[in-house]
Amino acid sequence: MGRKRLPGLRERAGIWHIEKQIFGRKIHESTGTGDLKKAELILARRIEEVRQAKVFGLRPRRTFREAATRFLEENLALRSIGDYAMHLKQLDPYIGSVALEQVHLGTLRPFIEMRQAAGVKHKSINLALSVVRRILNLAARLWRDESGNTWLETAPLIQLLPTTDARKPYPISWEEQATLMQALPDHLARMCLFKINTGCREQEVCQLRWEWEIEVPELSTSVFIVPGALIKNREDRLIVLNEVAKSVVDERRGTHATHVFSYQGHPLTGICNSAWKRARASVDLSHVRVHDLKHTFGRRLRAAGVPLETRKVLLGHRNGDITSHYSAPEIAELLEAANRVCSGKSGKTSAGLLLRPKSGGHLCGNRLIAEGWLARPEGFEPPTPWFVARYSIQLSYGRVRGRDYREPPCGCQMARSSGMFLAAA
Repeated sequence: MGRKRLPGLRERAGIWHIEKQIFGRKIHESTGTGDLKKAELILARRIEEVRQAKVFGLRPRRTFREAATRFLEENLALRSIGDYAMHLKQLDPYIGSVALEQVHLGTLRPFIEMRQAAGVKHKSINLALSVVRRILNLAARLWRDESGNTWLETAPLIQLLPTTDARKPYPISWEEQATLMQALPDHLARMCLFKINTGCREQEVCQLRWEWEIEVPELSTSVFIVPGALIKNREDRLIVLNEVAKSVVDERRGTHATHVFSYQGHPLTGICNSAWKRARASVDLSHVRVHDLKHTFGRRLRAAGVPLETRKVLLGHRNGDITSHYSAPEIAELLEAANRVCSGKSGKTSAGLLLRPKSGGHLCGNRLIAEGWLARPEGFEPPTPWFVARYSIQLSYGRVRGRDYREPPCGCQMARSSGMFLAAA
């Protein structure tokens, strides 16, 4: 007859787990061993730790899984709770059973290396590391036990990875837009056309409802106000309809009872689906993301000379303004700005250029020599002070400090367009 094991141990998949309530505290954790004698010693040590914490006020040992569970339970109302749960689920096999005192960058290294090997960008890995850092800070500064001790004596420094591998935004040109729209199915083409003319995020387009539409009779148009509960910055989102966006909305009237955009009678949950991926691949635009359409709207607004504060409102960015209600004249101003991006309209000049790097481009002296750079027709974008300071692009129509740079010392054949010197591509 085999000897009896200590109560509080349960075997699962060959590993002994502690499931015991000690001095009113429930402990559910793995011993990490399939040896019953070792598991009993670990259980005895845990019982003694809890007893000393209860009698002498010492800080008991807690695992990261316990801290993660408390964090999720206390933040169920957060909009991003699903993302937090996803990151913690990915982290659990690596540090779930590790004591809080032992969680640091060294114990996180296997998780980081695994994610890097899977091709995950540093920004995504940093999101998971930020959750760990947040939990450890709460354990060291806020959470306290019955004896008044914090869960953790000191939170270690969790250094985030450099985001040098981040993908840069890719505003598409008018030619790329026309090609992409022709390749997309009709229902996705309408949504993308609406998105690229309003600057909405993907879910703002998918969840757009008719009940949010507000008529503006003074301007013979309408706007949408999306509740802040569905917006990233938690502020009500004003969507101004330019000529193109309004035509898309008018075409959708009567097709669905609640949602503006639907497919076969059902609202859509996203734009980046298999049809989107097939369409962009068929026209050699696989690098274009759905969010790049929002960047395109912002870039075109800037190219059309729309002021920064107006761009923030049209893009739904937080601008620090306490104004949440707009009068008809204010909406008229926003509408006029949004209409500047229709059909390549620009408030500056029709000879604008969009610079994109290709192989062979180089900087020559204080001027951007655009040999090997691609110049495409796009609403002219006035250079920002940062851009001028970074590249010292001269905008004085060829005369700088008394010299004519149409024949630069490096021998590049220069061409002048809208006051910006570009080498022939």
